[in-house]
This record gives sequence, C-alpha cells and structure tokens, in this order.
Amino acid sequence: MQALERFLEWGGLKKDIACLVLSGISLVISIFHLLPLPFDAAWVAIILCGVPILLEAFIGLVTAFDIKADVLVSIALIASVLIGEDFAAGEIAFIMQLGALLEDLTVAKARAGIEKLVHLTPQTARRLAGGQEEIIPAEQVCVGDLLRVLPGETIPVDGKIVSGETSINQAVMTGESLPVDKHPGDPVSSGTVNQFGSFDMKAAKVGEDSSIQRMIRLVQSADAGKAKIVGIADRWATWIVVIALSAAALTWLITGEIIRAVTILVVFCPCALVLATPTAIMAAIGNATKHSFLVREGDALERLASVSKITFDKTGTLTYGKPEVVAVHSLSDHFAKEDLFLYAASVESHSEHPLGKAIVSSYGSKGKQELSPVDQFQMLPGRGVKARIGGKEVLAGNGELLAEENIPTRAAKEPAGRYLGQGCTVIYLAIDHTLAGFLALSDTLREDAKAMIRAVKEAGVTPVLLTGDHENAAQTIAQQLEIDEVHAGCLPEDKLHWIDAYQKERHYVCMIGDGINDAPALKKAYVGIAMGGVGSDIAVDAADIALVNDDIKELPHLLRLAKRMMVTIKCNLTFSMALNFIAIVLAMTGILNPVVGALVHNAGSVLVIVNSSLLLKWRKKR
Repeated sequence: MQALERFLEWGGLKKDIACLVLSGISLVISIFHLLPLPFDAAWVAIILCGVPILLEAFIGLVTAFDIKADVLVSIALIASVLIGEDFAAGEIAFIMQLGALLEDLTVAKARAGIEKLVHLTPQTARRLAGGQEEIIPAEQVCVGDLLRVLPGETIPVDGKIVSGETSINQAVMTGESLPVDKHPGDPVSSGTVNQFGSFDMKAAKVGEDSSIQRMIRLVQSADAGKAKIVGIADRWATWIVVIALSAAALTWLITGEIIRAVTILVVFCPCALVLATPTAIMAAIGNATKHSFLVREGDALERLASVSKITFDKTGTLTYGKPEVVAVHSLSDHFAKEDLFLYAASVESHSEHPLGKAIVSSYGSKGKQELSPVDQFQMLPGRGVKARIGGKEVLAGNGELLAEENIPTRAAKEPAGRYLGQGCTVIYLAIDHTLAGFLALSDTLREDAKAMIRAVKEAGVTPVLLTGDHENAAQTIAQQLEIDEVHAGCLPEDKLHWIDAYQKERHYVCMIGDGINDAPALKKAYVGIAMGGVGSDIAVDAADIALVNDDIKELPHLLRLAKRMMVTIKCNLTFSMALNFIAIVLAMTGILNPVVGALVHNAGSVLVIVNSSLLLKWRKKR
C-alpha cells in the first residue's frame, strides 16, 4: 500500500513538472510571437497552471471560507483575462504553480528518514529453549525468553545480560563515541550492536515497547507535531482581498467606469508580494550552499531567523567523535612514557576494539618508532587484552582486568582519577604482573568549535549542550567552550523533553546533531541541522538543513544569513505593498490604464527579484 502511495505521488510530481514545462514554453512563444497560432499561446499556461489555482481557491472558499493567496491570485488572473492581458494571466499562474511544486518536492523528503529508521529494526533473534538454539523472527520474542547474541549482531529486544561479557556500541541510542563494557546484570537495548563477546540475555521489553520502536515513534510524533510556517502572503491575503475588492467596487460606483475597477484588480495582482519571500529564500539558499549547507526544507531559513537557543549534540558535532590518546602516565621508574606508549600500541595492534584502534592510530600519528612483535595475544571481552612482547607479559585494559590478575592499582588512583573526572577513558598497563602506568583517551574538540560558539553568542543565540555522554565528559567540554547550559546523559526522549520544554517557554530552538539518536530531536526542533559528513543518513533525512562537510565554523554565518534574509523579505514586502497602493490611487484617478498597470506590477516583480539576488553573495563584514 505504501509503495502504491509513493508511486502515485511520483506520478503526480511528473505530471506537475510536465505541465510547468509546457506552460513555460507557451509563455516564451506568447511574448516573442514565435508561432502563428489562432489564439494566444499563453492560454496553455492559463489552462494548465491557472485552472488548478482557481479550483483550489473556489473549494477553499466554499468549504471553509479560507482566504489565502490563491484567492488573490485567482482575482488577478480573472481580471487579466477580462482586459485581454493573457500573457500576464499565464505568467501569474506559472509563478504560483512553480512555487507550489518546489514546496511539494521538499515536503516529500520528510518520510525518507522514518523509512530508513524502520530498516534498522532487528529482523531475527536467537532463542534458547530446551538446550537448543533456534532463529526466530524478532517480533515473536516474548518477555522472559532467553536469547543469545553473537559478536557483530544487533540486539533484537531490550533486556538484561544473564551470562557473558562484551562491549556494546550504543551510538544508535546515546550517541556515545566509545563502546560500553557490559557484564551479567547490565541492561542492553534493541538496535545497539554487540562488538565482541557472545552473551545470553533475558528479554524484558519486546515489540512496540523496545527501544528502537520507541525511537521510530518519537521521530514520527515529533514530525507530526511540528508546526509549519504559513506564508506571509497567505497571512495577509484576507486583508489584501478585502482592500482590493473594496477599492475596485467604490471606484466603479463613484466613477461609473468599469475599466478603472478592473485596472485596480490588475495592479493589485500579488506577483511581487508572492515573489517577495520565495525569491529571497532561494537566493539565501544559494548563499548557504556555497558555505556547505544543504537546505532541505524551503522555509528552514525563515524559521532559523527566529531561533533564540541552539542545542548541540557533543559527539561528532562539537567533537570529532573519535577517541585519541591525550595523556600517557608512567607509574614506574623502569618505564618511560614513550616505552609505555610503545607497549600499549604494540599489544593493541592485534585488537579489534575501537579503543585499541584509537591507541594504535594515536601512536602512528605522532611518528613514533615501529611497533614491537607480539606473541600469545589474547582478547578478553569487556576487560582488555593480554600478550607477550620481548619476553614480557603485557596487560592492557580496565580496572577489572587488573583486579582479576591481583595487580594492585592504588598508585594510579589519584592521577587516573583526575582524567576520569574530566570524562576520559583510562586504559591501565601492567608489565610482568606489575602496574606500569596508564593511558587516558578522550574525544577531542573540533578546531573551530570554541570560536564558533563565541560567534553564535555574538549573533544573539544561546548555545546549549544536549548530549548522551555522562556528566563529567559533558561538563569538561562545556567548560572548554564556555557553554553555560548543559544536559548530560540524555536518551532520545530526554532530548525531546528538553527541546519541548524550551519551546513551551517561547524559545524557538535549533538542534544540531549527527547520530541516529538525534533524529527525533532534529524533527522536534523548530529547525534541525545535521552533520552531513559524519552523520547518519537518518539524521540528515530528519533535519531541515545538512552541513555537508561538517565545517561548523560556518554556522554563525548561516544564522546571520537567515536574519538578513528576513530583512530582505520585509523590504520586498514593504516595497511591493507601497507600489500596489500607489498604483491603486493612480488607477482610481484614471491616470493608470490597464496596460500600464500590468507593466507596473511586472516592474515591481523585477525589482523584488533584483533586491533578493543581492543575498547570493552576502556575508557580514568583519
């Protein structure tokens, strides 16, 4: 059924595009008299583009007395035909339908993110029953079932580990850059990925209650509850229609000349008014594109101009999302820091764990000497690694690994505690059954993050840190960036809660994130911006704007551009309204005839387009 709906939608879009192409060709033929036709070629545009506008305006008036810009356009279209200005009528209809098509194309993309999120839902599960292992559809899992999850598999339902140890990649739910070690008794969530060890778990929340299904519902509900902006022309349409009809009727009654009344309706044609907003938006979108922003929703910049708070995800947005070694601390007189780094990188070179890879990568990036040969390598899921290097036994892992081997860690308590307090991950290193030191790993700030936050504040917007990471890591990053408002340990529903709370306090919120866990918040926020380079496809689909190359230093420019765009729109509207009222006065006095009136309203449209085009190269002077 959904496939049929998508097919019909695509068929409708193809029909609309074909009508616009034919209408555009007919207008070119009409203005340049390219073909000797028995009728004005502009009638093709009037029929293909104008008739749907007339029908929509009529239905809206009859069923709900809903006066929008299409009513105003219909009046101008009919008036133009009555005085023989066929080209003007076709031009009006063509411009309006082109704008409507562009809006439909952007709205149609909104469903893509939800569909991709659905594909993340695990399809099968390994159930243990009567000593046998069977693979069943994930939807058939019941509360209390015993399940087995192998390395690399996605966890099918929410539950609790009953046996086995492993590391879980929870980025889909929390956005954390590092995998989390899990032991018996620890909870696990559906949609997260088992990295290493095999484990058995007892199902606790299944079907619609599972974490991944709740995420899908959050995205859907956030999208449905997001108010759409009503076009300025639609908001003013009722008053404009009343003024135009009243002026035309009074002029006809007072002067008795219907030509003056018709001229008023022609000069009051809302072309300049209708073009005032979309031309500025399109020019601003062109400017944004040059600075690596892909604007996916037509009114996103209009909304962005109103935001007062901007909420940032931490991992992958303000940071690179990749752990790096930030410190090597020696606790032994026998081993220098360089020796410890070499031992750690060598033993971890055989590991598939992300922390191990980070240690090897950091070692290589510093141009250190070649790694030492490794023998008898052992991977210890959830704890670390063990191997022999040059005849020495080397252990690298967490405190639990050292406790199992009865290696005291008291000497590392104070120095390691400082790094743990900053949100770092500590890897202890023991050589020949003696604690030799430790390595501290942390996600690192993007180079331009601090300057960007400062510029965001200067643009009049308050930054807020909204992250799934724990309190220490969040506070450390916030202090470095001078962000005062911090909310840590946020699951997707928590981010939704905070954004909703801000917006209930009449703060329009812009959310910036990169992960699947950010998708509901990106949908809920007044404006959502996704990191397109490192971000997931689902986050990009959920957002209104995507930052293609993850260069966050351009964000302040986007905020200022949005505000500048609104200034341009207001100038366009003021000019178009002033021109219309002057033209009405001249038409009422008989100075302006219908032909000159049509030229005036077209000239107004051209000036509006020229003013909007200045946004294409705009950038605030430093």
